[in-house]
Amino acid sequence: MAATEIAAIFSYAGRTECPVTQPLPTRVGGFGGVDGLAAYLRDERVTHVIDATHPFAAQMSRNAVEACAGTGVQLCALERPAWMAGPGDDWYHVPDITGAVTALPDDPARVFLAIGKQTLAPFAAKPQHHYLLRLVDPPDGALPLPDAHAVIARGPFSEAGDRALMRDHRISHVVAKNAGGAGAAAKLQAARALGLPVILIDRPTVPPRPVRATVAEVMGWIADHPARLGE
Repeated sequence: MAATEIAAIFSYAGRTECPVTQPLPTRVGGFGGVDGLAAYLRDERVTHVIDATHPFAAQMSRNAVEACAGTGVQLCALERPAWMAGPGDDWYHVPDITGAVTALPDDPARVFLAIGKQTLAPFAAKPQHHYLLRLVDPPDGALPLPDAHAVIARGPFSEAGDRALMRDHRISHVVAKNAGGAGAAAKLQAARALGLPVILIDRPTVPPRPVRATVAEVMGWIADHPARLGE
């Protein structure tokens, strides 16, 4: 957008303390649900919304679908394809966080919990495990797990680096969300190289909407879909 004449604003949820700087005007914070987002779209005379949220930020995506439908704003999602298992992968697909907790063994294990900080608490149901966490920001307080170690780092990561991390911490299992994309795939490549099982959490469902896989495809979609406000 910054390289075109299209006026745009970049919106962050505000969950990361120091988000990556963008070459566009930026706002930070929520909208207040569907009604708040719809009001913002009307007040700012927005004509197009590009939903580039994380594939697991499903509530925001659902809100965008409903708010855009109610205001006549064009909506397209920029969504990277999900990861697919290849030769040498030992993946166990689960539908959600609860499924991931259940899939962990009963015997003590050393788990690389690569799922961010928002959904850690359910894993306290299996306190016999040691959990290695990788977080963008330091935790605000005590971790909700009795035996855990946090590494503070921001991706993209390399296979060699993740392989060394897993070896150093004697990891036996990896838990990850199927976010897709190259920037976060290193942990899966490292698990494959080390012969480790991966518990992979499937993406949540989102109402149907146009989806494009690349920025170039999104720009083409914008050109093909003129504003329809006032219909």
